[in-house]
Amino acid sequence: MSDVAKLTMPDGKELTLPAYTGTEQEKCLDISALRKETGYVTFDPGFGNTCPAKSSITFLNGEAGILRYRGYSIEDLCEKSDFNAVMYLVIYGELPTEEELATFLENLQKYSEVKPQLLKLYDALPQDTHPMIMVSSMLAGLSAHYPQFTNPQNEEEVEEAIFVALGQILPIVASAYCKNNDKEFKYPSDKNLSYGAGLLKMMFGDDYEVDADVDKILDELLILHADHEFNCSTSTARLVGSSQANIFASLSAAVQALWGPLHGGANQKVIEMLEEIAGEGGVEAIDKFLGMAKDKSNPFRLMGFGHRVYKNYDPRAKIIKKTCDKVIEKLGVEDPLLAVAQKLEAAALQDEYFTARKLYPNVDFYSGIVYRALNIPTEMYTPLFALGRLCGWIAHWREQNLDAGARIGRPRQLYVGPTERSL
Repeated sequence: MSDVAKLTMPDGKELTLPAYTGTEQEKCLDISALRKETGYVTFDPGFGNTCPAKSSITFLNGEAGILRYRGYSIEDLCEKSDFNAVMYLVIYGELPTEEELATFLENLQKYSEVKPQLLKLYDALPQDTHPMIMVSSMLAGLSAHYPQFTNPQNEEEVEEAIFVALGQILPIVASAYCKNNDKEFKYPSDKNLSYGAGLLKMMFGDDYEVDADVDKILDELLILHADHEFNCSTSTARLVGSSQANIFASLSAAVQALWGPLHGGANQKVIEMLEEIAGEGGVEAIDKFLGMAKDKSNPFRLMGFGHRVYKNYDPRAKIIKKTCDKVIEKLGVEDPLLAVAQKLEAAALQDEYFTARKLYPNVDFYSGIVYRALNIPTEMYTPLFALGRLCGWIAHWREQNLDAGARIGRPRQLYVGPTERSL
């Protein structure tokens, strides 16, 4: 505590609130005693000004466009590291030594194949089931197949549960794709593939040739999605975990939260928006749709632009845009939707209406374009987001679980219903 703030209540009573300053000079008022001392609670729709816990995982400054994992900038990590090392960093706090990384990957390899009985869960689902339902169901199913790792109070069990979740998320996501496309799921013959290469071979077959630049951009996307502070899905993982629910249950709930179109589902909505524009005339219809986006009475929304937290250019978007342009050029992709996307981006960045409101393209805009260029179907975009974010959810669940002062999440309400009535 570095200072205090004084709050004067309507009845004239004065309350002293402890004031904290984080390592990046963020300010926070401690209101934990507010209701006890005054009978008041705070009103904060969407929890936009609520800090439920201290965290040392990710620093995000939306005004300055800064994103760091454990102190390392997202730019440095994408340029000089890889997703395997970033997973370790996000969960354990430090970049691994060669020996630590080798041990970490060996532990993931132990659990790299899903139990056949669990995979049969997909047989009970319709073929057109959205992959996010499958991924969430499979993660929840791990609780049944690994009950020996479900005690959140046992650190050794928690560590094994982490390896199970990280080791099996690749085949879980890839087998969901195979289910949707009526393909036989097979594990790749090479056991030492990167996350991205392993995913593509599980989805498209062991003979699929993974281009080095494609592998790099998928690795970048996974790094960019690894964590993002207390967003909706991460907060869900923490809230569920605060009841001492096991890690598999908490991750399953986080997947469901991520699925929403205002969160991870946005990258799928980007492509659906581009398809709508293409159907109305393509690049010639750009101005029309930009006008619709400016019209407050029009329900049309420009998906993939702006961000709840970033009031500057999304640093993740800056990184992925460069690689995105490079990969699309290299692959020689000729897709009218990509042409619409590039024209829409250029037009919006030159339009004062959007730039004045800080509505820049975000990571969802570019990730959808990349996946489209790689012939990955739109329904798989959000599962790939979950693939990258899993380590972040785990890190937050673990951090909270190791915090002796953590409490079960229990927000208060402002009741506005009828007062006491009689029958």
